[in-house]
Amino acid sequence: MKELMSQWDGTVYPDLIRNMPEADIPMDGVRGWILQSGDRQAVFFDIEPVGEVPPHSHCAQWGVVLEGEMSLTIGDETKTYRKGDWYYIPENVVHGATFLSRVNVIDVFDAPDRWKVK
Repeated sequence: MKELMSQWDGTVYPDLIRNMPEADIPMDGVRGWILQSGDRQAVFFDIEPVGEVPPHSHCAQWGVVLEGEMSLTIGDETKTYRKGDWYYIPENVVHGATFLSRVNVIDVFDAPDRWKVK
């Protein structure tokens, strides 16, 4: 698997994913590829160790960690999430994250326009 990741720019995502439309994310070190439906949006994120993403809120979000480790605060609870862990953030709940290593996650958003295409 690590050999394939080296071919895929260090992510778990093959060209099948990385050739999808890229999300317009205004944060250095964070990339994402969008899979769109009529009323939902999935984003395949590749996040460098960018440190903290400040607290914010938006539509409901479900995610799963594919690689790496992150600290995620949802409301008043902070937990560390690793490969295989999943999380759910209800609509309008304040959340933020800290990325101290490279992380690949898939997030599904309860809105078709959470992220715009780059």
